[in-house]
Amino acid sequence: MTTWNEPSLDRVDPEIARLIREEELREARTVRLIPSENYASRAVLEASGSCLTNKYSEGYPGKRYYEGQQSVDPIEVLAQDRLKALFGAEHANVQPYSGSPANLAVYLAFCKPGDTVMGLGLPAGGHLTHGWGVSITGMYFKSVAYGVRPDDHRIDMDQVRALAKEHRPKVIWCGGTAYARTWDFPAFRSVADEVGAIMIADIAHIAGLVAGGAHPSPFGIADVVTSTTHKTLRGPRGGMILAKKQHAAAIDKAVFPGLQGGPHNHTTAAIAVAALEASKPEFKQYARAVVDNAKTLADALTERGFRLITGGTDNHLLLVDLTPQGVPGKVAAKALDRAGLSLNYNSIPFDPRKPFDPSGVRLGTPAITSRGMGKTEMLQIADWFARVVQKHDDQATVEAVRREVEAMCVKFPAPGIPVV
Repeated sequence: MTTWNEPSLDRVDPEIARLIREEELREARTVRLIPSENYASRAVLEASGSCLTNKYSEGYPGKRYYEGQQSVDPIEVLAQDRLKALFGAEHANVQPYSGSPANLAVYLAFCKPGDTVMGLGLPAGGHLTHGWGVSITGMYFKSVAYGVRPDDHRIDMDQVRALAKEHRPKVIWCGGTAYARTWDFPAFRSVADEVGAIMIADIAHIAGLVAGGAHPSPFGIADVVTSTTHKTLRGPRGGMILAKKQHAAAIDKAVFPGLQGGPHNHTTAAIAVAALEASKPEFKQYARAVVDNAKTLADALTERGFRLITGGTDNHLLLVDLTPQGVPGKVAAKALDRAGLSLNYNSIPFDPRKPFDPSGVRLGTPAITSRGMGKTEMLQIADWFARVVQKHDDQATVEAVRREVEAMCVKFPAPGIPVV
């Protein structure tokens, strides 16, 4: 039996150890409302921090370019099989380093430079990698952005269809980062079929909701589904591509050797763990609770005079326009962060302000639901939100809310974090 006599992180690099400890305390003592953040379980964190980080494994299970894959191959197969079973997918690739590389692999599989692509515009709640101009996807491809209606800020499927017929895109993306309503996957399928496009569903934000039955599924509808493996799925920081069988070879070739070298085996193992956790009955309860909490929080904020984009939410996130309060989103977000309420400032559709100083803030419920918070806590969070926004420049108010936030957080231990 060997004894681990190597020095700990505290001894090797006390500065990094201190900063990690500070982050643990922050995550434990604040109300984390950023929709893309969550808490990974201890089991996921253990897999992520395992000796698998030492191993190179270029290629795919059974066809590697390095020896010594006796443990790695079964791990990757487990991750693939668990995700296919969880989502009802025909093929799974778990090697993308994150969501953006997964999306790039889709472009490489189906498009050539200069091809036309369509996605929800960034100002309307879309993602950079769906063809926005500052992204490589908007530079290498001819991008056509669809948007939302001015009156209700919901996706205009009539516009989507008209643009698709006019521009005949090679791929059509459905998915976003700041859209609070249900995605109508069958409607996008209909448009894609009309123009002969590949339909891609990017479910990075809602993967956990789909897995838990709290959002309609794109599987069996979309040609390819991409996603991160964290966010609502509560896995490690990674990516995945799930596809119909006829696209499996093109996707795998695009990921490796097209874009990447060796996969991150420690992340693959953690994805397998997260997929197993998401297959449990309690995960379905979690997914439903995320949506219930978001709706409760949306109603509470509306009652307190805040204007929500689309008037509410169907999923895990809310987008709040602070124009009626006369407070820029960035000013509000920074004051709320000082008060222990962590969220992000965000542009709203048709925002007259600049992206780095927008009119809105974006908040969500995945992380706080992972801590077991429910309706009572959502009402309290809405009260704190209103107090801080209204008195964002009053340090006494901010500090008072911070103390109240910390007191509540003590009652709801953060998963995976061994501190309070």
